[in-house]
Amino acid sequence: MEPIEINAGSWYLRAMRADDRIDDRPALATGGITDPDYVTTRTAQWDNETHYSWAVCEPTTAEMVAEVGATPAADGSARISGWARQGYEPALEDGLTTVRRFVEGALGLRPV
Repeated sequence: MEPIEINAGSWYLRAMRADDRIDDRPALATGGITDPDYVTTRTAQWDNETHYSWAVCEPTTAEMVAEVGATPAADGSARISGWARQGYEPALEDGLTTVRRFVEGALGLRPV
């Protein structure tokens, strides 16, 4: 599946990136994630539909402030989780709510 972008009101959810236009790796490092292949892994997980992840971003700058993910299970559920950079807990909460709705409405999975 191709990554899906979602407008979450005050926040914008998009696939993580590490290219010449946007590089989320510094924001990930601020969140304690220093694996240089993290963005590549998240992209591959979209491709094989084992985990869907979104960078929760400031809509005007595209700066990543949190990550929200959904991991589908064989029983038709999906575990929703995430983390936020310090001070961006409201972005995480909005992102979690938005992804729960997406997972249920668009993917037909039961968020847990």
